[in-house]
Amino acid sequence: MSTTILTLGGGGFLMEPDNPLLDDFLLSLATRRRGAGDRPRVLYVPTAAGDDQGRIADFESAFAERAETDVLSLFRRDGRDLREQVLAADVVYVGGGSTLNLLALWRLHGLDEVLREAGEAGVVLAGISAGMNCWFEGSVTDSWGPLDALPDGLGLLRGSACPHYDGEAERQPTYVDLVGRGVLPSGYAADDGCALLFRDGELVEAVSSRPDARAFRVHRTGDADGLDDAMEAVPVAESPVDVRYLG
Repeated sequence: MSTTILTLGGGGFLMEPDNPLLDDFLLSLATRRRGAGDRPRVLYVPTAAGDDQGRIADFESAFAERAETDVLSLFRRDGRDLREQVLAADVVYVGGGSTLNLLALWRLHGLDEVLREAGEAGVVLAGISAGMNCWFEGSVTDSWGPLDALPDGLGLLRGSACPHYDGEAERQPTYVDLVGRGVLPSGYAADDGCALLFRDGELVEAVSSRPDARAFRVHRTGDADGLDDAMEAVPVAESPVDVRYLG
């Protein structure tokens, strides 16, 4: 069964509570797995925000009427088996916050390996911001405060990621610089309101909840696969990805 991952540069219920287009698209992926007429089971993972109760309430409000909802808390474990809880879901939706803290806690609990197994079993993996970053080999994050490279993701997707490409002024120049110097491998950048759909590690489509939201393949020029580790700075290209507006 193919592994499906949807990465949101921004948007969704956390950033666009009155614009459900990206969340609707995510649910459509789960519906095709479950079968027509079934309510998809969506598991929200708010680790990156410290299991913030406000964000959990926002999730429940956004999805309760159109999905079976559940929350995986690593700060307040409820006694359920972690693997069983994840594999019972149709969609795992990872919220934003600290990518660094998210990865550390997941590895301590063994959730990283459970999510890998879930993806291989057909559970749709998704996330916004830190929930975009985590699936790649590396990313741009403000987990330390200033934006910096985190070359230590799960690696379910090759290369690196940069969410909020248009939403924060320093994201674009920081990412281009890190890729150009080889600190991060080449990868993908997504504006707020844009999501990238991958199957078995390959980008198959970019979609958006805003007419002007963009996505880019950010890569070192002359580097065929974009994944060399040379530290010498080279020019970087931002190759636009075709984006389908969902509205």
